[in-house]
Amino acid sequence: MVRSLIQLSKGITSRQAHRDIGELRDEELTRDGFDGREAVLYRTNDPTVFRTTGRFRASSVLADTIKPDDMTDPAGLPQRLYYNADATIWLSRRAESMPHFRRNVDGDECWFVQEGSGRVETEFGPLAFERGDYVVIPKAITHRWVIGSGPTILFGIETVGELRAPTYVGLGRHAPFDPDVIRVPEPVPVSDAAGEYEIRVKYDGEQSSIFVDHHPCDVQGWKGDYFPFTFNIRDWNVIMSDSLHLPPSMHVFLVADGINIINLLPRPFESTQGVERIPWYHRNADYDEIALIHGGDSLGRPLKPGLISHDPQGIHHGFPQRARDKARREWDQHSRINWQIIMIEARRPLKLDDAIAQPA
Repeated sequence: MVRSLIQLSKGITSRQAHRDIGELRDEELTRDGFDGREAVLYRTNDPTVFRTTGRFRASSVLADTIKPDDMTDPAGLPQRLYYNADATIWLSRRAESMPHFRRNVDGDECWFVQEGSGRVETEFGPLAFERGDYVVIPKAITHRWVIGSGPTILFGIETVGELRAPTYVGLGRHAPFDPDVIRVPEPVPVSDAAGEYEIRVKYDGEQSSIFVDHHPCDVQGWKGDYFPFTFNIRDWNVIMSDSLHLPPSMHVFLVADGINIINLLPRPFESTQGVERIPWYHRNADYDEIALIHGGDSLGRPLKPGLISHDPQGIHHGFPQRARDKARREWDQHSRINWQIIMIEARRPLKLDDAIAQPA
């Protein structure tokens, strides 16, 4: 992290960043997400209007148009969407429960429940899940997904590094979420059925199986600080400012090496006159960004649930100018932004799986 007390201003600028910018368009060019040096550029045109050739381009896909193997085959795998050396992003649309158990020794898993409910059977005990839950399964924990009624859409982040909570400097242990609201498993008695149980193991990117003659979840008790858990976004405490739209880095939920998982959730709009309520145009010099729209609306306009977008590092992105104009024009008509967006920042460039890659 590079810190500097030097700030230069040249040409036409606002007195404070992202406030009273008039007819200009403000773009923030940042290093290390939003934690390093930055420049606010005051432009006359919308910087997100361009065309590209080659790999350097934004992309998007709707979750309900992707058909992973596990949608039709209970023993099938999720569909890989994006990947790099630090993480893999998956989509599961499992229609039936897993016929086998599973163990991932390649990394931690964090699954966001876009749709559906059920439980995850783990050797620590079962975990119920529902819409809006994160299900976090650390590396090497044996588990099985048991699907309830209705469609299921699970958005998965697999990380090579260990997932952990970030340090919220100056905010204390109970913000932006109280650790007491995470749900942890309680061991329950299980009965051994006749025959063998299969545990499919993901090891070095390959699938193998081991077979045991007893139920894999025969644990009678556990203690320690390494366990699976669930957390629902309704229990997130949004950090707010009345006079500045806070950057996504203020809303980080979990981190791993090269990866940040972020919650952008409903909150009151800024009320100080002249503040830009809609996030400024952004060029993230060091992180690719992925966003999953869970639901909600912006300025009364519904957002598209299940839309997954990818913006490479160094590319201009942001809400269209018409949304910014509408926010100013209808200042008194809107008191809240009701978006529900799950965002991932990846330090290394992400590749798109061939199944979702679009032609240039």
